[in-house]
Amino acid sequence: MLKQRAKAFYVIVIAVLIGYFVYSTNGPDSSRPFRLGLDLSGGAHLVYKADVSKLKSADIAESMTALRDSVERRINVFGVSEPLVQTQQNATLSSAEAAYKLIVELPGITDTKEAAAAIGATPNLEFRLASTTELEKARNTIVSTGTTTPIELDQSYLSNFKPTGLTGATIARASLGFDQTTNQPIVQLTFTDEGRTLFSSVTRDNTGYLLGIFLDGVLIEAPVIREQIPNGSAQISGGFTLPTAQTLVRNLNFGALPIPISLIAENTIGPTLGQQAVRGGILAGIVSFIIIGLFLIIWYRLPGLVATIALAIYTVIMLAIFKILPVTLTAAGIAGFIITIGMAVDANILIFERMKEETARGRGVWDAMHEGFHRAWPSIRDSNVSSIITGIILYKFGSSSVITGFALVFIIGGLVSMFTAITASRLMLYAISPSPKSSSPTPKIIK
Repeated sequence: MLKQRAKAFYVIVIAVLIGYFVYSTNGPDSSRPFRLGLDLSGGAHLVYKADVSKLKSADIAESMTALRDSVERRINVFGVSEPLVQTQQNATLSSAEAAYKLIVELPGITDTKEAAAAIGATPNLEFRLASTTELEKARNTIVSTGTTTPIELDQSYLSNFKPTGLTGATIARASLGFDQTTNQPIVQLTFTDEGRTLFSSVTRDNTGYLLGIFLDGVLIEAPVIREQIPNGSAQISGGFTLPTAQTLVRNLNFGALPIPISLIAENTIGPTLGQQAVRGGILAGIVSFIIIGLFLIIWYRLPGLVATIALAIYTVIMLAIFKILPVTLTAAGIAGFIITIGMAVDANILIFERMKEETARGRGVWDAMHEGFHRAWPSIRDSNVSSIITGIILYKFGSSSVITGFALVFIIGGLVSMFTAITASRLMLYAISPSPKSSSPTPKIIK
């Protein structure tokens, strides 16, 4: 008995420590806050239509994946926390243009106009060549006229840059890096297979020339070609600040958008509405826990109290998992969490009812508990496994974050509830039960 009580004591101590971890990491400046979804934290929900009319059917899936990756890179440059970008195909629509959509969720972003303009823009990005000699002559001529127009915007100056055939479509990726010697920001470029060959020939034949980077006809950068670059990987360096390097990376990735997109729906969820949803979800969870706990204690008394403690252990474990993984909590996810509380209680009810049946048959408390857990386990296992399989299907084939968020919490809840119902409840019941000898009935002797 002492061994059982020691195990139960350790389980309770560990649960208290987990609860303290959840409580202590719940501040606004915590390194492990709860990750809230768009419907709870507020933000922008944007839906775009992808124009795939000019693509071959075999290329649509790959192009949509490239579109998603390109938009994710744009958003990451903006510094948005935990954005969600996903593609969606509506098989019920016959029009290919209407069937393919891009869904973007930006937590914390309430200016949908700015976000939509930045994400949906498909600028014309191209690389043009110009010799330093010609540019110097043009600069001197422009300066001599006394014009106040900036050199970079003067058309006679820009006309010296000649097309190379390199465009945004030939860029696979642009990223921010830092020089290992000077620690200055640099911009790293990776070209596609087609762009690699063209870029190699351009840099080979025009060493010393300026390679102007034009976005919608505006010169945004003009690095000097130092040497041939045959591998399709290049870096632009020299005088960048971190903001200017980030801006250039963003602009380069803008021009690499593989499919034109247009905004067809937008929705903004304010932080006030999100906070109300959080408070409502917390209140619903507390009320449900109290009602379930009272029911268990009134109906089953001491075992019901044990089940309520096990339910509290289940709750703190779930909250800790939400922080550690971390799990993005949505309103649907909180609903799934509350449902799993009922699932956890259901396992205890099966055990207690089986214990009552064994007691009615004349078994002692210890034997009734042992048989109750043993005989209830197949039902608990099968019901939870079937629920987990349902959750996996929802998570795998769910088309929105609402469904996947609910499914993920549902899966985790099913796994944790089996642990708390079988392990935590059993250890605590064994710890408070009479010893096996005193609980066993005296056998009858037949003469």
